[in-house]
Amino acid sequence: MLTLEKFEEATERVNQVILETKLVYSDYFSDQTGNKVYLKPENMQFTGAYKVRGAYYKISTLSEEERAKGLITASAGNHAQGVAYAAKLFGVKATIVMPTTTPLMKVNRTKSYGADVVLYGNVFDDASSYAFQLAEENGYTFIHPFDDLDVVAGQGTIAMEIIKELPTVDYILVPIGGGGLATGVSTLAKLLNPKIKVIGVEPANANCMQASLKNKKVTTLSTVNTIADGTAVKTPGTTIFPYIQDNLDDIITIEDEELIVAFLDMVENHKMVVENSGLLSVAALKHLDVTGKKIVSILSGGNMDVITMSSIVQHGLIQRGRIFTVSVLLPDKPGELVRVADVIAKEQGNIIKLEHNQFVSINRNAAVELQITMEAFGHEHKEQIVDALKKNGYTPKFLQPNL
Repeated sequence: MLTLEKFEEATERVNQVILETKLVYSDYFSDQTGNKVYLKPENMQFTGAYKVRGAYYKISTLSEEERAKGLITASAGNHAQGVAYAAKLFGVKATIVMPTTTPLMKVNRTKSYGADVVLYGNVFDDASSYAFQLAEENGYTFIHPFDDLDVVAGQGTIAMEIIKELPTVDYILVPIGGGGLATGVSTLAKLLNPKIKVIGVEPANANCMQASLKNKKVTTLSTVNTIADGTAVKTPGTTIFPYIQDNLDDIITIEDEELIVAFLDMVENHKMVVENSGLLSVAALKHLDVTGKKIVSILSGGNMDVITMSSIVQHGLIQRGRIFTVSVLLPDKPGELVRVADVIAKEQGNIIKLEHNQFVSINRNAAVELQITMEAFGHEHKEQIVDALKKNGYTPKFLQPNL
């Protein structure tokens, strides 16, 4: 059972190994929402995510015999690092099965703690099935990433810290993959103060917990498709589901496009890198229809590889109108390119790429296509540049930027 005493014991043990992640007040998100918004930066945790809490506490409860068998788990990355790090502290062997789609940074970080990594399947559920198979074949002790009450108790220590630091918190927003973090946080929060609202946040295309609550039973999604790889789970935990039913107040779902905006918001306003799953609770702030409340968004992790970061930044700049591409038709004769560039320059647009297609028309003298990718200050400035092109006789068409 998840009792207050169990959470207190977990807190005492976990505090021996974790970094202190004090709440960060966000002027930006507070102004945006009309609430007092605080961030719980578990992305700054030693392993880059909260998962080390549950992994360490679970392993601390095992017998010497269970640890000596060797540990195994399945993870999309953050639990993998938590188990690998905790296993290293206890001096035991760990094998981690990870989906083949796991970002390289998470794979390498897991290996750096001394764990053996096996890549299998496209999503967490595939990796989990194979990890259970290996555990049975080799006698390993399985450490479930979310459907285990000891793991849940470790994750719930986050709520203990939040309420200790901000006793008058009204809402806690928590990302959901399989549900371990949400179970621990919501259960302990309700034990300490039943008035606190705990809201789970899932990707719209990986909403296994929302589907399960709607059906009043654990439900498996046929597919999951989201950039939030850490929460790409088809089936939530069976053991923890009753606790979610009793303690979670609601679930908000987030589209992937919203995570892109949230990433830029975090980088620009808080100078923090937060992975897509960790950004769910940030994106959810705009969906919470309340004002004047004290809200904590849990940033569950920050393990993002630079290629993913680069892609998200580019897409975010496009979404915000900071980068855009238009095509215009112009006669193929000297001076036309300079004329177009001059129109853009006068409007303070910055050209970063040009593509000249002479074969858009049989009659090159009549028209060639010029694709222009440029930087702007935002949507209003973008429209200002386009209007200037129209006033100078061009008919610009928007294209998807190809950076």
